[in-house]
Amino acid sequence: QDYYEDCSYTVISNKNTDHLISDGLDSEIKDGLSNNFKTHPLQLDHPSGSLDSTDYMKATASVQDSKKSNSAMPHGACLTLTDHDRIRQFIQEFTFRGLLPHIEKTIRQLNDQLISRKGLSRSLFSATKKWFSGSKVPEKSINELKNTSGLLYPPEAPELQIRKMADLCFLVQHYELAYSCYHTAKKDFLNDQAMLYAAGALEMAAVSAFLQPGAPRPYPAHYMETAIQTYRDICKNMVLAERCVLLSAEILKSQSKYSEAAALLIRLTSEDSDLRSALLLEQAAHCFINMKSPMVRKFAFHMILAGHRFSKAGQKKHALRCYCQAMQVYKGKGWSLAEDHINFTIGRQSFTLRQLDNAVSAFRHILINDSKQPPAQQGAFLREYLYVYKNVTQLSPDGPLPQLPLPYINSSATRVFFGHDRRPAEGEKQAATHVSLDQEYDSESSQQWKELEDQVVSVMNKGIIPPNFQPTQFCLNRYSDNSRFPLAVIEEPITVEVSFRNPLKVPLLLTDLSLLWKFQPKDFNAKHGETKELGTFNDDSMIGTEAIAEFLINSEETKVARLKLFPHQTGELHILGVVYNLGTVQGAVTLDGIDPSIGLQTGKFVSNGLSVRGRQDLEIQGPRLNNTKEEKTSIKYGPDRRLDPIITEEMPLLEVFFINFPTGLLCGEIRKAYVEFVNVSKCPLTALKVVSKHPEFFTFGGNTAVLTPLSPSASENCSAYKTVVTDPTSVRTALLSSASSVDFGVGTGGQPEVIHVPLPDAVLLPGASVQLPMWLRGPDEEGVHEINFLFYYESIKKHSKMCHRVLRHTAVICTSRSLHIRATVCRSNALEDEEGRGDNMLVFVDVENINTSETGVKEFHIVQVSSNSKHWKLQKSVNISEDKDTKLASRERAKLCFKAVRCKNSEENYTFADIVFGNEQIISSASPCADFFFQSLSSVFKRTHVQSHTHVSQRAVKQSIDETVRLIQRCGEVDLNIVVLWKAYVVEDNKQLILEGQHHVALNTVGKEAFSFPQKQ
Repeated sequence: QDYYEDCSYTVISNKNTDHLISDGLDSEIKDGLSNNFKTHPLQLDHPSGSLDSTDYMKATASVQDSKKSNSAMPHGACLTLTDHDRIRQFIQEFTFRGLLPHIEKTIRQLNDQLISRKGLSRSLFSATKKWFSGSKVPEKSINELKNTSGLLYPPEAPELQIRKMADLCFLVQHYELAYSCYHTAKKDFLNDQAMLYAAGALEMAAVSAFLQPGAPRPYPAHYMETAIQTYRDICKNMVLAERCVLLSAEILKSQSKYSEAAALLIRLTSEDSDLRSALLLEQAAHCFINMKSPMVRKFAFHMILAGHRFSKAGQKKHALRCYCQAMQVYKGKGWSLAEDHINFTIGRQSFTLRQLDNAVSAFRHILINDSKQPPAQQGAFLREYLYVYKNVTQLSPDGPLPQLPLPYINSSATRVFFGHDRRPAEGEKQAATHVSLDQEYDSESSQQWKELEDQVVSVMNKGIIPPNFQPTQFCLNRYSDNSRFPLAVIEEPITVEVSFRNPLKVPLLLTDLSLLWKFQPKDFNAKHGETKELGTFNDDSMIGTEAIAEFLINSEETKVARLKLFPHQTGELHILGVVYNLGTVQGAVTLDGIDPSIGLQTGKFVSNGLSVRGRQDLEIQGPRLNNTKEEKTSIKYGPDRRLDPIITEEMPLLEVFFINFPTGLLCGEIRKAYVEFVNVSKCPLTALKVVSKHPEFFTFGGNTAVLTPLSPSASENCSAYKTVVTDPTSVRTALLSSASSVDFGVGTGGQPEVIHVPLPDAVLLPGASVQLPMWLRGPDEEGVHEINFLFYYESIKKHSKMCHRVLRHTAVICTSRSLHIRATVCRSNALEDEEGRGDNMLVFVDVENINTSETGVKEFHIVQVSSNSKHWKLQKSVNISEDKDTKLASRERAKLCFKAVRCKNSEENYTFADIVFGNEQIISSASPCADFFFQSLSSVFKRTHVQSHTHVSQRAVKQSIDETVRLIQRCGEVDLNIVVLWKAYVVEDNKQLILEGQHHVALNTVGKEAFSFPQKQ
């Protein structure tokens, strides 16, 4: 029997070794108890309440003392080797010369006595019975037989003599003769209705038949079933019935009849004895697992039944062993309710046996699996877990913080933000949008910001990007490039957004929630900075830690917490995880979670007083590598260093505010706003630049902006232009001026996208602020435009880690239609200039009001037409109708004609000619008119430069071009730019507003029509 039990246990162990280890149970506790018993294995476990009982301790001590005294003098210590040989010789001679001859003699005597005494009476009895009662005697069933268990035979009775002879034959392994004797005795006992004797004879007859060599007859299983039924129903002797069942079960198992053995064992289970039923159910479970096709679910089910009966019988260790073995089958199969029941029972039993680590592991499995339990049951499981966990932590209060299973943390969704939260808008002030955790990540936008930063860094380093350049990343997430250590600035907060998920149907309350970190101080300015390992987590002198007092997560809710660190020293910071107290809330709470950004009121949520302190680590897996062949053929992951920032030296910090910044403009409209720059750090900043993909949208003014006086009407009407009062006799006659593109930040070799911000003395001191005017011009195409500004600045003191900082702003402008301008130029030999030369041209300008009436624009006025060129200038207006009105209502068009003549060539300066249609001249060579002209000129040059590059390959094929064709092309080239300045009268909220604007037309070829904005192909 022991062999088969061991085999069944070995099968389970081999099949589920991994499950045993993963359950978190000690190897010594795999089956619930130690293998080294010093007392009876089925004795009652003492109750948990009597662990400190004095009587129990005294009794245990007395038993151990007696064992020690007995084991002090081992048996046979005084025997010599000669004594051993003589004892061995004595046993051998006693067996062969005494015992076996005596048994043989006794069997022979009993056989002779039975033949002489029983032969005549047996024959006479059978004959009379046959004569009087017929040839057949009807057999009686077991239920019909009377209970004659009290019948006693005298020692000399022939029935007992037959039984004695059968027992002696069985002892000397003469099983065939023993079977015959038992069979004969069985008949005699049944005739006498001595059922207890008959059942014993049936049992031994079945065993003798099974043990016969060569198996002349099959095993009579019905003999055993009859004996079991007799013991149980007639004799009411369950002990003998149990013995018979166990013996028969072992015989059936040896014949691989596991199904019949299991059924036999299960039939004897009852409610009157929990211990017996537990043993039988456990043996039946082993039968199911050892079948040819193992029935693992039946094995697990009957092991659970056995564990339940062991628990009722007070056998806690055996109950725990049964449940642990059943858990191997149910684990990972998706039967969550069964797993929860088994884990809960294992946790309870382990806690009773003071196996606290195993109890914590079992309750942990209940909470981390997707449970289908009702909320009340989940709440009970959580309270049990917290209670057990608290007992475990009390055993080692100074030990490391343990890992908590709840709530779930999505480590890959962790985001890290470097810097302060931006101040909100104050009245007319609009803060720069910059970057915040509330913004969604956009890969395309991130790439655009990176290109802008690369561009300005290249300009600041004379066209070369430094090899140690690291693009600025304010917010790190799963999509950003986290392969390099991020840079943070001392005394500026680091915000970590952690995503929590509550899988339970009951709310969780986290208190005193904060980040767990490790810090290594370093001096980056020193040549040989010492690195110090710091393991304390509460040293606020180096890293300040912000804690959230209460953080409630409702049932099945996903919620983020934003935790902050404040570095006070340079070095390397490693964010390890979060630490918090896990507890529950009394009653059913359906309130929303707490926003950590606002002040938290302690005690807002009523806890049940049961909470444990623990931690959870933030373990982020980097992106999978897929560059080399080795990486493609294997699974390798790159680093993710978003939680390992480097704390650098102090740097300046810029804040930008926009004042009177519009959200809607007409196409080409000029609007004046102000930008306020504030240095909120403790060190000065310099080299302030702004870069944008749309430099034609804004300007800070050129170097001549302050030299142009303001006219009274300009100040009165808040005009964005510099104007002067003109002489009435000079109407429609050109007024000349000149300006250089260098004065407006547009050089021949520089990139126009990078614009210098004119700070006073080129430095912004700590705590200082300055307001500068910014002129805006609406884009030429209607629609919604997103315009990115990247402000670049540096510290006066150079640092090894961080060389510069940037600030981002995205302006959203909605533009609507205004004017559409078309212009052509043609040569005129009829016109002569003052010197009598005929090298003159006519410029035709066609202006159309394409604005729709729903925008509130009443009409447009053409106030001035200007020209800008190094070779040509407008001389005067040659319109036939001199008094024609220049007002344009909706869908109206105006045709203007001007005379253009050559001017003195200049390599640096542009000649500006203004033809005024009113009383005030807008100085086109000053800001902001000249700024937008030069920016539009550079954008046109960039557009044509890109187009020329697309045809490089075509030109390479045709290198030889006729000089005549080249001369003709050169004769048709014109370098003349037209600027049309206008005013629009808008009615808004019953108030009339005057808007100003300008459009540019670049005339490059004689006879070719040019437009104010690029035409769609």
